[in-house]
Amino acid sequence: MTYFSKTLAILVGLFTSILLSSPILAQDSGVLATTKDSLRGSITAERGWWDVVFYDLNVTVQPEDSSITGYNNITYRVDKEPKRMQIDLQDPLNIDQITQNGQSLDYNRAKNSYAYMVDMPDNLKKDSLYTISVYYQGKPKVAENAPWDGGFVWKQDSLGNPFIATANQGLGASVWWPNKDHQSAEPDSMSINITVPSNIKNVSNGRLRDTTQHNNGMTTWSWFVSNPINNYNIAVNAGNYVNFKDTYEGKNGKLDLSYWVLEHNLEKAKEQFQQVKPMMQCFEDWFGPYPFYADSFKLVETPHLGMEHQSAVAYGNEYQNGYLGKDLSGSGWGLKWDFIIIHEAAHEWWGNSITTNDVADMWVHEGFTSYSESIYTECQFGKEAGAEYARGMRDGIQNKEPITGEYGLNNEGSGDIYNKAHNMLHMIRQIVDNDSTWKNILRGIQKEFRHQIVTADQIERYIIEQSGEDLDDVFDQYVHYADIPTFQYYIKNDVLFYRWKANVDHFDMPLKVTLTNGSYTFIYPSSDRWQRSELSLKNAGDFKIDKDFYVKTDSVSTR
Repeated sequence: MTYFSKTLAILVGLFTSILLSSPILAQDSGVLATTKDSLRGSITAERGWWDVVFYDLNVTVQPEDSSITGYNNITYRVDKEPKRMQIDLQDPLNIDQITQNGQSLDYNRAKNSYAYMVDMPDNLKKDSLYTISVYYQGKPKVAENAPWDGGFVWKQDSLGNPFIATANQGLGASVWWPNKDHQSAEPDSMSINITVPSNIKNVSNGRLRDTTQHNNGMTTWSWFVSNPINNYNIAVNAGNYVNFKDTYEGKNGKLDLSYWVLEHNLEKAKEQFQQVKPMMQCFEDWFGPYPFYADSFKLVETPHLGMEHQSAVAYGNEYQNGYLGKDLSGSGWGLKWDFIIIHEAAHEWWGNSITTNDVADMWVHEGFTSYSESIYTECQFGKEAGAEYARGMRDGIQNKEPITGEYGLNNEGSGDIYNKAHNMLHMIRQIVDNDSTWKNILRGIQKEFRHQIVTADQIERYIIEQSGEDLDDVFDQYVHYADIPTFQYYIKNDVLFYRWKANVDHFDMPLKVTLTNGSYTFIYPSSDRWQRSELSLKNAGDFKIDKDFYVKTDSVSTR
């Protein structure tokens, strides 16, 4: 190496060190991003050259000291020229060894991050499969307020038995097992082998293949997932469980329903979980077949409120309707069904089968799932009940930040990803103005993108194309800006004049108005100019904006 090259290398190394230890202001975003955010949220060079094909996860859980020990065999495909490999594992867990084909590999942790960079063998070939094994141990982060604060939950049930669970969406699966911790990195299938004390049972995703009792008082529960799965969905659920089963004759044949609950809650569970079949019937009608027939549908009681763990949905709503007994919509309809069953199970379609490439588009997961609550209400109690529920959810919308986060930074946007996206979708249904078309669009999304990684733009484009409606401005305003559009109007000489006020240039969205005679019509305001309506109106009371349109209104002074 020449003197110049050495000097350049030193300068590059110094600059890199500064970057790794300093926060970065994301361009044009106002978001202060750390290197940890970038390494977690982006497809780095150390991630981009390989694809996960299969995980074989093996973990021993020790409740007495809240520790875990294990290894993960990662089968991967070489897609591009190999570089160092990024493996993610969060403090305070530590990697003890990394091997491939019996060879121990060198690795180091990137500064101020959870990313380990692994030196790979020189003879890796493009389009070939290899398996790397990561051995680790330690005491994982304890979730202080699961499922919102991620990590391990170490509790006891009311009878003093260990009651353990994991919940880590947002924080990342690497909080308890080593993996390629990016939302786009789904294995085609996965083996999950969890060893726990023999006095409790472990329930994870997929189907139970085997249990192995060991001489040391521990038992390994081996589960297998035969479909692609998000890494944040992989779950440990360990407790004094009993299991009861049922079947549902669905669109793709017989679907196995399996319920794992604490023994003393068995009778309550048998009553409350009767809601599963009508839910499944409703969602299969509106969204198409349940996406994971091969892996079954499970509800698993947990010491936290709930999570959409694929084929092992976490349930902790205390066997009552509503959200811990409350109606989030304030409409009354939310007390007629169990929020956690309906919401978390809807994620099997929206989030688990269809997964966004970047958490910045998380509104696709949460918005469609929240909207599914209105769909279920409609299935059970009629269309107007579903609409009342949707409108009731508006009280929880803040409109302070956009619902789209910053890409590549593990930033999922504002809390309005739920209720605001819910009401946007409900409003788009009104614009489409044909329920058969709208239902076919929702079914079509599931069929077109089943088991795929998508962008929000792909979903938006599909809705626009299939509806025949120009909805670009609608998505742009509601998804990329904090505020919602304002309908400005005035009446002069019995004529209605109107326009939109919005952040999007040349904003254009149809608006449904109801006249005093009960009929309705669409008007087509634009933000470019005031427009004159053909309607003859004497005062503002002669028309009403359809209440299912989530907009602001402003009656301005006569011009």
